[in-house]
Amino acid sequence: MAETIYSYKDLIVWQKAMSLVVTIYELTKQFPKSELYGLTSQMRHCSVSIPSNIAEGRRRGSRKDYRQFLIIAYSSP
Repeated sequence: MAETIYSYKDLIVWQKAMSLVVTIYELTKQFPKSELYGLTSQMRHCSVSIPSNIAEGRRRGSRKDYRQFLIIAYSSP
């Protein structure tokens, strides 16, 4: 029997996306300061948008909305 998921935090895909965020932040700490507002910022923003869109879609009432937010999350990187 399938496990009931009550929160977006229970979704494995959201958990993996959050792990990616941590990895990206750790990786970009090593980038040159000259990239702080360029590549570093862009990579961090993209990585954060993935779990954010998964969570937003999960909170929406319809499957259609959820699907659209998953497509946006998939397109983030």
